[in-house]
Amino acid sequence: MPKMKTRRAAAKRFKVNANGKVRFKRAHKRHCLEHKSKDMKRTTRRAGVLQEQDAKHVRLMMPYA
Repeated sequence: MPKMKTRRAAAKRFKVNANGKVRFKRAHKRHCLEHKSKDMKRTTRRAGVLQEQDAKHVRLMMPYA
């Protein structure tokens, strides 16, 4: 049986931590930051954790993570 390929798009967007939870970086933090509020910039700074239903799909796309 050949090795499964990792979906590169998922590998660039998600990381699996030591507990097996899938982490992601939040949106809206790339450009035009002077128009966004301090609260929005602060909350998008932290990485988020995917819900378990969505994390199952991501783990299928990244079999070796």
